[in-house]
Amino acid sequence: MSTSPAAEAARRRTFAIISHPDAGKTTLTENLLLAGGAIRAAGAVRARGENRRTRSDWMKIERERGISVSASVMTFDHDGLMFNLLDTPGHEDFSEDTYRTLTAADAAVMVLDAAKGIEPQTLKLFEVCRMRDIPIITFINKMDREAQDPFELLDEVASKLALDPSPLYWPAGSGGRFKGMLDLRRDRFLPFQKKGGGGPDEDEGHPPAVAFKGNAIVSYLEPDEQEELAENAELAMGGLKAFDPQAFLEGHMTPVFFGSALRHFGVDQLLEGLGAYAPPPKAVAARRNGEDIHVAPGDREVTGFVFKVQANMDPNHRDRIAFLKLCSGRFTRGMKLKVQNTGKQLSVNAPMMFFASDRELAEDAYAGDVIGIPNHGVLRVGDSLSETGTLRFAGLPNFAPEILQRVRVKDPLKAKHLKRALESLAEEGVTQLFRPSLGADFIVGAVGQLQFEVMADRLREEYQLDVIFEPSPYAEARWITGEKADVEDFIGKHRSAMGADIDEQPVFLGKSSWEIGYVTERFPKIAFHRSKERA
Repeated sequence: MSTSPAAEAARRRTFAIISHPDAGKTTLTENLLLAGGAIRAAGAVRARGENRRTRSDWMKIERERGISVSASVMTFDHDGLMFNLLDTPGHEDFSEDTYRTLTAADAAVMVLDAAKGIEPQTLKLFEVCRMRDIPIITFINKMDREAQDPFELLDEVASKLALDPSPLYWPAGSGGRFKGMLDLRRDRFLPFQKKGGGGPDEDEGHPPAVAFKGNAIVSYLEPDEQEELAENAELAMGGLKAFDPQAFLEGHMTPVFFGSALRHFGVDQLLEGLGAYAPPPKAVAARRNGEDIHVAPGDREVTGFVFKVQANMDPNHRDRIAFLKLCSGRFTRGMKLKVQNTGKQLSVNAPMMFFASDRELAEDAYAGDVIGIPNHGVLRVGDSLSETGTLRFAGLPNFAPEILQRVRVKDPLKAKHLKRALESLAEEGVTQLFRPSLGADFIVGAVGQLQFEVMADRLREEYQLDVIFEPSPYAEARWITGEKADVEDFIGKHRSAMGADIDEQPVFLGKSSWEIGYVTERFPKIAFHRSKERA
């Protein structure tokens, strides 16, 4: 097989899974790994003689609470293609981590609960995909439970998302009446067997596909069910647009798959669809020496950007892993890469490929792949890396937090440790850390309350620090910019409301949104920003 960067990039499929909490995203992730041959049974790795867990939810708190709060990456080879599955946090309090992860995805699988359709978080994540021109494949999950009418679900996709839904399969019933689905392109029926899939002792899975108009169909569908399915399939094919791969890549159409992730039904078909239709990595906009350029996957120079930093993936070592999405070239272990904004050179001697929290050394990698680079605070979210160090990809924004709380450690002797631990967690980019100009307290900013609970758990588990979060006097944070003299004048007049973020950028801490509006009007030469791109 050719190993030119262009040929290797062409066989990469890097995709994220997005959904509302409880739509079945983690179950689908595990079953995609099962379908791809990466694990032996949903939740257990096909490992070297061990029965390790491969749940993408690898943090202790995730396992205890049954929620995803950290994006993770899983890489597996299947059918001649290399799949990089980016699992995103399901909980809306962690939407910023999801936003950043989507910058590294070339396609997204949108998981809908068949009974609930499009929920608020799905809509928010879809908007991010649209903003970034990420094509979307739809998987309607939980068909083995009572579901909405499929036509109503597809109408909702069309009206709420302004996408043309194009079903490649059509379900026969739902809930207790769910019998399987018809492959609309090959005119064959895929029977659903209730006990199939999902358990390690159920290797027989579901019965094989049969011709829809052949004699074998009577084993699975009553004559009236067969007639109803034929009518609905005809209506669907007549009333909905036929699948057009180009319209999908341009973001106007979504191919629709049905199934039950828990019962491992429809998952093989989804994986086949990802391989066939999801795009390989594409050229990425960048700047070099002040000029706008596009970096193509087949370019010789190795380039990439950091979209996530994770501290303490290995609790035994204070490690810090930067997740680098490669954009071009052939990366090999031991290579030297330069960080664009600091000019620092890194020898990447221990790059990793991920399987949730399991990892192995990556000898080489290509555009579309995600590698982990161990580092001690050198790399931050949004950094651009390349061999020359002259290339800059668009930065990843930080957003103003919605909740600000004061944090203190119960044992005052551990105050120094708290500073280091908070900075370490803030570098992951999920929470913001502000140091007010006056006073010794730290202010932590987050999107939602759950982030503070997760942070307290992690400080206790990973740093042996018991902390208390308390209401802070501030309600809003805004980054400020302007001419140097104007900024200094503003800071001088508002010292009690000023602070700095982890990059020492000045931040105005307002007691209310009214106060933000008031100072914005009074100081027209100062710009107040809700988001900040790391320079």
